[in-house]
Amino acid sequence: MVIKNLNSEKVSWSEVEKLTKILSEKITSLPQEFSSISTISRGGLVPARLLADHLGLDIILVDQKKISSDSIFVDDIYDSGNTFKKIINKVDSPSNFIYATLFARRGKKYPKQLIYAKKTSDNSYIVYPWDKLEYKRLAKYSM
Repeated sequence: MVIKNLNSEKVSWSEVEKLTKILSEKITSLPQEFSSISTISRGGLVPARLLADHLGLDIILVDQKKISSDSIFVDDIYDSGNTFKKIINKVDSPSNFIYATLFARRGKKYPKQLIYAKKTSDNSYIVYPWDKLEYKRLAKYSM
């Protein structure tokens, strides 16, 4: 991955915690119940762990080949839609599936399964507390 736009927006731990709380409130207001959280190891693992605490879920499934629709899928951001496209093909019932993210990239077309805490303000690269080193590495190769 190469960062084309070197503009970045740093997100603090306190904002991540606030966004996780907003996301958990949106999820608990749904009529659907969930038995677990599913995620990918890059990007979604930390938000999935935090959201599991808010929702009282003990099971976090990582990098699964199949995903049950009673498992919330958690990622850090809905950006290009590529992760969603890969994941939706693994879900047993896509119409009942929930894809939850901390951020949704402004200006994108969102799938009906998406729940997010906040829209981005622009196209800046979101730098989370857990990926500061990755951002530095990627930015170095973009020069």
